[in-house]
Amino acid sequence: MAAVIKLKTPLAVGDMIKVKGHTTDFTQEVTSIQINHVPVTSAKKGDEIGLMVKSRVRHHDVVYKI
Repeated sequence: MAAVIKLKTPLAVGDMIKVKGHTTDFTQEVTSIQINHVPVTSAKKGDEIGLMVKSRVRHHDVVYKI
């Protein structure tokens, strides 16, 4: 599965994230990031990225870098 996220802080492959929402709550390592369908190893604040996730992410879920 994948999620599209607009970053408020830099993110890189290998970072840990937590996804939290009304029915969503999981932690995972970032294994893949894409910008405009191009794989990258990191992204900066303000980038809109595609992120591989292990579970469903819903519209109002929040992604935290931990």
